[in-house]
Amino acid sequence: MKIPEISAVELFDPTCHGHAESLAKVRSAAEDIGFMTLTDTCLSGDDVRRVLNAYREFFKLPIAQKAQFDMAKTGSNRGWGAPGAEQVDPASNPDYKEVFDCGLELPPGDPLAEHTYYAPNRWPTEPAGFRETVTDYYSQATRISLDLLSAIACSIGEPAEYFRDKFDKPMALLRGNYYPVRPQGATERDFGIAPHTDYGCLTLLAMDGSPGLEVAARSGEWVSITAEPGTFVINFGEMLQMWSNGRVVATSHRVIGGANERMSIPFFFNPRADVNVAPWGSAEARLAGEHLSRRYDETYVHRQPASRN
Repeated sequence: MKIPEISAVELFDPTCHGHAESLAKVRSAAEDIGFMTLTDTCLSGDDVRRVLNAYREFFKLPIAQKAQFDMAKTGSNRGWGAPGAEQVDPASNPDYKEVFDCGLELPPGDPLAEHTYYAPNRWPTEPAGFRETVTDYYSQATRISLDLLSAIACSIGEPAEYFRDKFDKPMALLRGNYYPVRPQGATERDFGIAPHTDYGCLTLLAMDGSPGLEVAARSGEWVSITAEPGTFVINFGEMLQMWSNGRVVATSHRVIGGANERMSIPFFFNPRADVNVAPWGSAEARLAGEHLSRRYDETYVHRQPASRN
């Protein structure tokens, strides 16, 4: 399986000589593979390393300190997720990674402000500058993702602006992932993150260069993908597959884990909660917020019925 490699400089500039070729690569990624890589964005390798280091310093904090921001104490997905906080595959054990989540906050009085997955963020005071570093990255990742959605729309025959007004208040979740060394005694049901497809539209993934991510090829084999900071791995989720009538495919991926620690930063980019993401041309309504809420509630252990009894 060959993952298309695309330069943002060529893809985002219609006057560039490589633009048409880049759009063709996006189409192949969207329709056939479900993954691609993107380089030359406004986020440099140093920018990514800065955010990786901020997350790394947070995850090094004592558990009691991180637990002050435990998302299990809330009804949403803001703050720290302890090992075992998520179970993306009901046939596997809860994932052994740790996470830290943040998202878009809306001003009081906004009609969507009470939606569970626009909840207020929970910011630690340590490490110093954590909030500023993460929120700056969030803003830049949003810019890249909006431009990428325009390219995806063009690549599958839709107007470039098709998605723009639907992402004005995105349910965009930025996450720091910490994968520790694979635990002793781990079984075939234990994963850093078990096989799954992402739930939303688009994922912009930064990695620390360490191996660990594996993608399911159409042949059935698992293919390893690595990327140095500054190169982004892009994949598409269930919502975009549904919304596009299957023109865009969501591909399963996993992290088993190994003898080394590993970190990654996925940015899950999803539309406004009240956007209809039913298949194009369908008369039915499927709201983005309802889709994500259902899938998150199936995944976050603290949102599952048994944990509330």
